[in-house]
Amino acid sequence: MWRYVWPEFARDHRVVLFDHVGFGSSAVSTWDRDRYATLDGYAQDVLEICRELDLSDVVFVGHSVSAMIGVLAAAAAPDRFGRLVLIGPSPRYLDDDGYRGGFTVDDIEGLLQSMDSNYLGWSSAMAPVIMGNEDRPALSAELTNSFCRTDPEIAAHFARVTFLSDNRQDLARVPTPSLVLQCAQDAIAPEAVGEYVHRSLPNSRYVALDATGHCPNLSAPEETVASIRAFLAE
Repeated sequence: MWRYVWPEFARDHRVVLFDHVGFGSSAVSTWDRDRYATLDGYAQDVLEICRELDLSDVVFVGHSVSAMIGVLAAAAAPDRFGRLVLIGPSPRYLDDDGYRGGFTVDDIEGLLQSMDSNYLGWSSAMAPVIMGNEDRPALSAELTNSFCRTDPEIAAHFARVTFLSDNRQDLARVPTPSLVLQCAQDAIAPEAVGEYVHRSLPNSRYVALDATGHCPNLSAPEETVASIRAFLAE
């Protein structure tokens, strides 16, 4: 998912790529339902990677829910992190009083029920919505294939943890300089959500990308790289 982005930084940064447990090439056998009952389990994984590799002054780049996992990791161990790059972050997907997350309770329950009953069908239907860029069907096909390679039980559990999470209060705990990258026409994390994250982080910069959809790391890598570069140069 990052193949168009990470090589642009490898010449002057140490780049550490990882798959969250249960996904990609991770050791699926180590996935534990209780450990990953909240996003904190994934944040602890990030900190374990930092300790194992003795990383400091880390620039954490996280997309979508992984952005909030980075926020939780930085809140727990701020001395580890120099910068956060948050692409399409959302601290809460459900609408609330005075807060627009983009989804109603019925929306989320319908989504989760669809995953439980027909995961492959859900994958092929949701990937184009998440990706956007209807004129570039290859992007949606790649995302669909990524979903289909994941264990349906793990994916459904992760989706429930993600879409029912509420990490709004955690944003204020993060002093780390942060970049919020927001796409237009993002069906998963609307612009109002990105603006909320920006307002709630004590030290953040907000950039509205020209890119559309929810995955600029695939659909607009040049703009994504340029925005991160500009942030790191500040």
